[in-house]
Amino acid sequence: MRWTTCLTAATFLLSAAATAHAADAVKHRILFAEYGKGENRLVEVAADGKLVWEYKFPSIAVIFQPLADGNIVFAHGGSPTGVDEINRDKKTVWTYVSKCPQVLGCQRLANGNTLVAEQGPCRAVEVNPKGEVVHVTKMTTTEEAFHRQVRNVHKLANGNILAAHEGEGAIREYDLDGKTVWEYTKVENTGEALRLDNGNTLIACGTQKRVIEVTPAGEVVWEFGPKDAPELNLTWISSLQVLKNGHYIIGNFLRGQEGKGAHAFEVTRDKKVVWTFADHVLVKSLATIRVLDDR
Repeated sequence: MRWTTCLTAATFLLSAAATAHAADAVKHRILFAEYGKGENRLVEVAADGKLVWEYKFPSIAVIFQPLADGNIVFAHGGSPTGVDEINRDKKTVWTYVSKCPQVLGCQRLANGNTLVAEQGPCRAVEVNPKGEVVHVTKMTTTEEAFHRQVRNVHKLANGNILAAHEGEGAIREYDLDGKTVWEYTKVENTGEALRLDNGNTLIACGTQKRVIEVTPAGEVVWEFGPKDAPELNLTWISSLQVLKNGHYIIGNFLRGQEGKGAHAFEVTRDKKVVWTFADHVLVKSLATIRVLDDR
């Protein structure tokens, strides 16, 4: 019995060491939006963990998109509210001012237009580089207060729009006429959903502390939650990114849990955590994170 116990303990230690070594071997250059008890800012961190660039948002902002030319598009609240594009010299090179109460979601499209997630009323507005509205898609949510009506929006390959309705806890796909053609509900404080190449949808379930993959029929076929990696201290799953290797980058908004666990991590399809970001000196909590070195 004593020999078996020692062998089991040794096996556990070797396994933990191997996992730690694997995680240490993966390094990423990242860009994230800090939000919460810390500053509301964009921060770039090199693969060696050093701060290399930062930008203080003009007002509340939680969602951004790095572009191929190095510029960054982000949505912001405040007065005025809308979407800005900045370069690495921190100069604004494009602006769209919305007439709605608050904008917190956006996406630069392949055609050069920008998709804007407006709140109050809840709708997706496509704007061209001249700032002209070229299409409006009305979206549906039971959330009456504008602040949490919609977060991330993504235009799909079929032209439809996939939207995360945070306050309602719903993911909906809309055609361009605003008809709901697919939905998944009963998640909490969801901020992002991605349509995968296999037709399934990856969903950040917010304060349910999990990520799920669901089929078009609504069946959960993959899930990652607290039991899979307790050391991460999953608190609020806030953002998602699918890497070219098929792994997922998951943002963990540590609201109320600052200083504990990981801000973000990379996980494989077989639920192995191969990279974590947990610099509690540099950042209190982050809302959205993107890996910049995905090649």
